[in-house]
Amino acid sequence: MEKLIEIEHLSKTFGAGEVQVTALNDVSLSIGQGEIFGIIGLSGAGKSTLVRCINVLERPEQGRILFHGKDLLALKEKQLRKQRRRISMIFQGFNLLDQRTALDNICFPLELAGVNKKETRKKAEELLETVGMPDKADAYPVQLSGGQKQRIAIARALASDPEVLLCDEATSALDPKTTREVLRLIQDINARLGITVIIITHDMSVIEEICGRVAILNHGQV
Repeated sequence: MEKLIEIEHLSKTFGAGEVQVTALNDVSLSIGQGEIFGIIGLSGAGKSTLVRCINVLERPEQGRILFHGKDLLALKEKQLRKQRRRISMIFQGFNLLDQRTALDNICFPLELAGVNKKETRKKAEELLETVGMPDKADAYPVQLSGGQKQRIAIARALASDPEVLLCDEATSALDPKTTREVLRLIQDINARLGITVIIITHDMSVIEEICGRVAILNHGQV
């Protein structure tokens, strides 16, 4: 399997002096193209810090993050923004815009990217089909269940045609049945579109359900 992401000797601390906390301590791992890779650990293990380093929302003090062999930490801001569009993220809290319909939420990243209105709407409608919710185009987030909101969030994350989907505790707010449904959808997207998926979770049943490999984080170490 070809390596897509290589994390080499990553270290990240917060604070200073007596209140300094080591979030990541010499973390190294690699993720293959098209893989569903799990990262598991208890609260405070460093999972969210690691995922924020992968898309360089956080900058580590040491180490390298290679994407297709290029170190993301060495890129200039414009180059980094371009690479970030290839790494999409979905969250535990869905992060939908309440004043926008489901369709308009999916359109939002395409609008920011300057895609014309007709293409944007067509793409958003296709993505609603992909996540099995074509009948919810005009629904607002307040009218949707948790599972439906997460499906819309997944569709929005796919709008930029990413190569990587980062799922940061994406099913933690869902009941077990809805969790399985969302995981099946993620598995289907991985199989059909070839998108590499990184699942960040504290729940081993999520890992067992769909991940091929897993890294266990404990006190910032693999």
